[in-house]
Amino acid sequence: QVQLVESGGGLVQPGGSLRLSCAASGSIFGIYTIYWYRQAPGKQRDDLVAAFTIGGRTHYADSVKGRFTVSTDNAKNMVYLQMNNLRLEDTAVYYCRATNEDEDYWGQGTQVTVSS
Repeated sequence: QVQLVESGGGLVQPGGSLRLSCAASGSIFGIYTIYWYRQAPGKQRDDLVAAFTIGGRTHYADSVKGRFTVSTDNAKNMVYLQMNNLRLEDTAVYYCRATNEDEDYWGQGTQVTVSS
């Protein structure tokens, strides 16, 4: 089984930056796509933030385009989300997700709070 653990969240002022990490353990052979989602306070759904295909395709939500960047370190089984110019509305619990045709894994999330 694949396990995903997010880290790097915390409290940051508007305009600040954070880098989130998603560490994968177990066998991740055959994983096709890595996603970052977030759930804002009081909301019932997880919103897609970014998607990264191992083959090199990347998608970002319009709300974060130009501010957030996904990167990977395949040798270390690590995925990162660099978040710059953070806004109050970026406050959420951030989750990483890894999928292929037969598997779907989620981490437990890390809290990001943007506050002045």
